[in-house]
Amino acid sequence: MDLPRILRHLSTTSWQVRRAFPKATLLAIEQAIRAGESDHGGELRFVIEGALDGAPLWRGQSARERAIDLFGSLRVWDTEHNNGVLVYVLLADRRVEIVADRGIHACCGTHAWTAICRGMEKQFAIGEFDVGALFGVQAVARLLASHYAEGRGGRNELPDAPIVL
Repeated sequence: MDLPRILRHLSTTSWQVRRAFPKATLLAIEQAIRAGESDHGGELRFVIEGALDGAPLWRGQSARERAIDLFGSLRVWDTEHNNGVLVYVLLADRRVEIVADRGIHACCGTHAWTAICRGMEKQFAIGEFDVGALFGVQAVARLLASHYAEGRGGRNELPDAPIVL
């Protein structure tokens, strides 16, 4: 049991989430996703969660494990060309995780996703949540465009609006 982590999660409020990701930032993320998807055939979901609670917190669920759960429950894996990508932000831990479907992951590999996550976390560490989020969306869009450009402007299979949990 990681008591400092538990206390950090229990003390992270919805106000802190709204302060880090105000409506203007959420709208900018949505617009960046929409613009990126016009250049490629991939699908991107962006999820922000303030903190874990209940059983996941007590059993020590990692940001990675939570991202994988959300990847499944939000059906990001269920795209026609297996090219869905989930960007997950766990604010209490200041962690970013990217889970990519098998089609795009086979093209890019773990190193590319990790580099994007660490770049976002670097911006978040200095309070630049809007800059970090847009950096992440644009970096994922570039990767998707380099491998799925032939499907650009195709059917939008997943909503573009970010989700705040």
